[in-house]
Amino acid sequence: MNALLLVALGALLVFLIMTALWLLGIRNRNFSYVDIGWSGNFALLALLYAALAPGWDTRKWVIAAMYALWSIRLAGHLAKRIVGEPEEGRYVELRQRWAANLNAKFFGFFQLQAVLNVILALPLLIACLNPEPSLHVLEAAGVAIWLVGLIGESIADGQLAAFKRDASNHGRVCDVGLWRYSRHPNYFFEWTIWIGYAVFALASPWGWLALAMPALMLHFLINVTGVRATEEQALRSKGERYREYQQRTSMFVPLPASRKKQQRNID
Repeated sequence: MNALLLVALGALLVFLIMTALWLLGIRNRNFSYVDIGWSGNFALLALLYAALAPGWDTRKWVIAAMYALWSIRLAGHLAKRIVGEPEEGRYVELRQRWAANLNAKFFGFFQLQAVLNVILALPLLIACLNPEPSLHVLEAAGVAIWLVGLIGESIADGQLAAFKRDASNHGRVCDVGLWRYSRHPNYFFEWTIWIGYAVFALASPWGWLALAMPALMLHFLINVTGVRATEEQALRSKGERYREYQQRTSMFVPLPASRKKQQRNID
């Protein structure tokens, strides 16, 4: 199956998933489901591309496993936080901001995430189209980088979840473990995962195109749905405590105490 047909099938699949989640969001008055859909869709695209692309089977299933394992872990983590809980603060804020034509605007938002699914799956597609019957050193390096990111993100998410489970921490800022060195270690290691995908794809024809994905993801993590939105909500809910945390802790890259002052100037 050629690349254009694969992309079309993938786009149709994620469009249908996001439409179903949008309808569920209307029904339950909780549009936070978009986060579960965005993260989980990559596992579906991984299975689709690995099953139907004409590349070498071993390479296809290695990159598919990388996407799927990360996708399923993140979707499961988000589902625990979202399903059965009130709508998350950033979506409550959007609900207020988009009060006029609310459902239509959220439909566009959900489908934008579907478009991003297809775009960000480019490293996966490129690797799955490669017929070369052997793995390259760049692909091994990509797996190693991806593994560091996956482990780091899992640890950061686990530390934050444990902090929130402790009732005595209500209203406090999580500054333990990795969160002592970065205000957003989960986002940093998320970005590391995307570097791993891009490095893996570099071994395939047209692999250089995949280098745009970590750059795009970095933009979204910092300026769009990640750091900026999270910090705005944290300042609304925690106020001065979070401002003090901002002053003493690196925004993104985990840094030791001796370099935090320099990083604050960069932030």
